[in-house]
Amino acid sequence: MSLLEIENLSVHYGGIEALKNISFKVEAGEIVTLIGANGAGKSTTLKSISGLVSASGGTIRHNGETISGLDSQKIVERGIVLVPEGRKVFSNLSVLENLKIGAYLRQDKPGIAEDIERMYDLFPRLKERHWQMAGTLSGGEQQMLAVGRALMARPQILMMDEPSLGLAPLIVRDIFSIIRKINEQGTTVLLIEQNANAALKIADRGYVLVTGEVKLSGTGKVLLNDKSVQDAYLGTSAH
Repeated sequence: MSLLEIENLSVHYGGIEALKNISFKVEAGEIVTLIGANGAGKSTTLKSISGLVSASGGTIRHNGETISGLDSQKIVERGIVLVPEGRKVFSNLSVLENLKIGAYLRQDKPGIAEDIERMYDLFPRLKERHWQMAGTLSGGEQQMLAVGRALMARPQILMMDEPSLGLAPLIVRDIFSIIRKINEQGTTVLLIEQNANAALKIADRGYVLVTGEVKLSGTGKVLLNDKSVQDAYLGTSAH
């Protein structure tokens, strides 16, 4: 039984079919990435799993139980948490307040305090700036805060929507090494990313989405070396 299983998922926006019967699995402990061009349906997929977008067909299962149709709070309670595109930090609250909001469904005060310290270990920059308003942080720091806030919910599956978008190459490298570290500490990661090269390098498995359909799948390594993937998404930088 897979940790997360998507079967024949379809989503319509008005008359437009954003997802066309896509199927894929995420096993416990993996990093799985969905890659594809803008408008391929990557964000829609994560929003459907999160309960933010209603599916018009298909099934989403978590630990063998159907979760399609549950509201987003119930999805978070089950341990599936989304780091949204564009970070969406609460800009007029401090770093520490943003982290606490991530734990809003939890009652265990000692555990929350422990996890805040864990976030500070993972992201030393956040510790230095714990009092600072989130809106005044750099883009990279806001991304770290968005990831830290999501981790405060103690997710089983951390879903990340374009975590490297708009960040300087050096910061992108940091973000990807953090994703790897989070995974090594036991969190399963489902990642969508336009930086296909960076994503496939850390992914156990990947799926290529083209206009709402899964066209290719394989291990990160296999897809990195696939000629059609190189031509479409990696340019010559893969060599």
